[in-house]
Amino acid sequence: MTSQTQSDKDRSLDRVVIFDTTLRDGEQCPGATMTHEEKLEVAALLDEMGVDVIEAGFPIASEGDFAAVNEIAKRAKNSVICGLSRASPKDIDRCAEAIKPAKRRRIHTFLSTSPVHMKYKLMKEPHEVYEMVIGQVTRARSHTDDVEWSAEDGTRTEHDFLCRCVEAAIKAGATTINIPDTVGYTVPEEYMALFKMVRERVPNSDKAIFSVHCHDDLGMAVANSLAGVMGGARQIECTINGIGERAGNTALEEAVMAMQVRNDVLPYWTGIKPAMLTRASKLVSAVTSFPVQYNKAIVGRNAFAHESGIHQDGMLKNAQTYEIMTPETVGVKQTSLVMGKHSGRHAFEHKLEELGYQLAANQLEDAFVRFKALADKKKQIYDEDIEALVDEEIAHAHDRIKIISMTVIAGTMGPQSATLTLDIEGKHITTQSTGNGPVDAIFNAIRSLVPHEAKLELYQVHAVTEGTDAQAEVSVRLSEHGRSYTAKGADPDTLVASAKAYLGALNKLTSKRNRVPGIESRIHSTDVG
Repeated sequence: MTSQTQSDKDRSLDRVVIFDTTLRDGEQCPGATMTHEEKLEVAALLDEMGVDVIEAGFPIASEGDFAAVNEIAKRAKNSVICGLSRASPKDIDRCAEAIKPAKRRRIHTFLSTSPVHMKYKLMKEPHEVYEMVIGQVTRARSHTDDVEWSAEDGTRTEHDFLCRCVEAAIKAGATTINIPDTVGYTVPEEYMALFKMVRERVPNSDKAIFSVHCHDDLGMAVANSLAGVMGGARQIECTINGIGERAGNTALEEAVMAMQVRNDVLPYWTGIKPAMLTRASKLVSAVTSFPVQYNKAIVGRNAFAHESGIHQDGMLKNAQTYEIMTPETVGVKQTSLVMGKHSGRHAFEHKLEELGYQLAANQLEDAFVRFKALADKKKQIYDEDIEALVDEEIAHAHDRIKIISMTVIAGTMGPQSATLTLDIEGKHITTQSTGNGPVDAIFNAIRSLVPHEAKLELYQVHAVTEGTDAQAEVSVRLSEHGRSYTAKGADPDTLVASAKAYLGALNKLTSKRNRVPGIESRIHSTDVG
């Protein structure tokens, strides 16, 4: 009995809390803005996947952020729902209001502590910052007994001052202390030593859980996070696919699988269900329109692909020759089921499950209709075709502006022209425009129907699969008022895919407004041609 109790105690000490900030730090990534419905969908999956803490947003930032955090707090079943706040009382109170409906809730409040941040960002002296730490944690603690305090730019903070602030924060009631590598500056050995130093020097350090939050500016976010855990931290702050500001954050899937696969040297465990990692990756990629690089660890398209003859020979003899985990472990299922125009709804649904998707009934029906339409155009349907089709379905399910029909005239004798009919908030509107090429004509037509000042920052086309009948996948990024909005569109017709992608980005842009601007003045008959 005694040995069993000791074993349970050791296991609890090796438990690493997974704090997911996809909906907060991840969404701050330029172009990764999500709609309200998309945030709820991602949060529900994170909750189901076993994420311990979901940082749902920054409630003071906007009414939209507040509403999303508040609704996620109402719906969460298992996860702690966390909101971020700065040091001001107004921020903290607004955060507390947003997370109030949650069964388990946390306020995460932060303050810069490095010399460069205190001097140029806060414009305050260290003694003022020290007093603010006590004040902000005390205020947060008056709302909830689960308070996290972060020393922003902690890895560039003077050690003596960092220890003073950490001690004060714990004394004021902070239950989690985060020492983030805000600018991706540290290296593993240094970060591990930092946690050991703070935990040894701060008298009341045993009363709080220490947390790592690393950015990938030097490509070491995951390595630094794991080093921090080896230094005594027991919470990792991370995002799906590693999305986040600048070069991104620690990738949740990489940190989790590193501890599982190399448990011999990283003897820690989490509550994450690994088989849901690929599904989560696909969902976040779809709603943000941020593609996952093919060679991305764990969830990339090539993570379990082998082209080299030597590697293929080894795999045929024994998969362990070149794979350190099975695809099934992270939700990638191998299949020989061939999809085509004769495939039924049940086979299609089965294929989606194998690819890591779970769609609502209406989404499944829409996706199946589009699949059958695609199968009539293509002889062979690849997994990548289905993924592109479903990702687009997820990303554009709640669009307020949709394409109804389009006719383009192109060729050597310009100018090229496009006749376009859109469904804008339930109203069908048609126009005809010309341009310097067919794509320019299409985009001009869209701009005439939905006037905006957004700048086209990116237009990119690639084939989803091989062959002349391959689907085209187009990426478009629009920028307006300092914010970027990215979307993808897929279709066997490159011009249709281009229109879908542009409208996808425009939908994200207009979702920040109450209505599409000037719609009433532009309603007219759709009987053109």
